[in-house]
Amino acid sequence: MREVVYVVSDSVGETAEFVVKAVATQFNGGQVDIKRNSYVEDEEDIEDILMMARQGQSIIAYTIVVPALKAYLDLRAKEEGIHAVDLLNPLMNAFEKKFNKEPNHRPGMMRKLDDEYFRKIEAIEFAVKYDDGRDPRGILRADIVLVGVSRTSKTPLSMYLAHKRYKVANVPIVPEVKPPDELFQIPRSKCVGLIISPDKLNEIRTERLKALGLGSRANYASYERILEELDYAEKIMKRVGCPVINVSNKAIEETAGLILDILKSERS
Repeated sequence: MREVVYVVSDSVGETAEFVVKAVATQFNGGQVDIKRNSYVEDEEDIEDILMMARQGQSIIAYTIVVPALKAYLDLRAKEEGIHAVDLLNPLMNAFEKKFNKEPNHRPGMMRKLDDEYFRKIEAIEFAVKYDDGRDPRGILRADIVLVGVSRTSKTPLSMYLAHKRYKVANVPIVPEVKPPDELFQIPRSKCVGLIISPDKLNEIRTERLKALGLGSRANYASYERILEELDYAEKIMKRVGCPVINVSNKAIEETAGLILDILKSERS
């Protein structure tokens, strides 16, 4: 008779199934039937599983964090002579005793963490796709839109905020390029303008040109050009009606915190 392991969980059951598969590989190359039972919620669900398990040579491996449900499964499995293995409790007990903390006893916490992780990855991919005004359609889909002249930390800020699961698009302001129409179609609460002092911008751009092996007198770093760009950017920001942050002497983390504070206050 082929061995069967019933994987039982009050959540998805992926963790339990993974552990069972890892153990099964140590016995006859993992030739065991694994039957996953997800989202077990009550005693009736457990009775259904027990009815199947007692018909053959079976083990129940479970990850149930609700105490009453776990106790019921332990009791009924013992009464039916079915071997039931709690995959979480030994480690949870160790955490509780060593770290002096109480578990939440709420199912689905791992799925919640997974969802947050995938939202972060989605936000990072969004920031890359809609960086530097590559596709104006991203402006309408973004949680936050950053606007400013070149070298005002738009890209690093976009990535930093993406790691906090915000979808960020950034748009460079250049006098020779008309801003995308989408910029004026979004609520002002979604947009933040970034400005910088002419001296700081000159310093940053000069260093950038040196790093690229270009002359420091290039128009990109000239004061005349910088003043022209900043003046034009200020006009665009006033037209959008967005709040503005001076990033001259601020770290990325500080500016990001100000952006989130502004957005929260604008939306409250």
